[in-house]
Amino acid sequence: MESPGRESVSRRVLVYEGVAFLSIILFIWLDELLDLPRIFFGAEATPINWRESLVESVVIAIVGIVIVYYTHRIFERMKYLEGILPVCASCKKIRDQENKWHQIESYIRDRTDADFSHSICPECAARLYPGLDLFPEKKKTKGESG
Repeated sequence: MESPGRESVSRRVLVYEGVAFLSIILFIWLDELLDLPRIFFGAEATPINWRESLVESVVIAIVGIVIVYYTHRIFERMKYLEGILPVCASCKKIRDQENKWHQIESYIRDRTDADFSHSICPECAARLYPGLDLFPEKKKTKGESG
């Protein structure tokens, strides 16, 4: 199960990336409109070059979209990989991040709102208790339909 703040952290990272790329585009246009080298360094005035700024903005926007997209995919992959639970093939205990083993019931109960009610499936009942007829309704429905 995902930790409580993980989704908000991933969204925040994606928003910060988007804001960073928009800030770069804004800086390009401010430089073009205000001629920042002239203001800060006393350089010669340069004419406004709309086409150059537009091309730079489009390239930066494309790079930004690609980076935000791949960051989002990385977060989705991390969420998937963290969702995989190592389960003992024999006793069905689950290993947590501290390499401690827990009964599946207690592990899930501690991390979700789920409660367990134990039962036994017909296949296991037949294998473990061959002399007992724990599911008479199953045989009755088979007999009625045939």
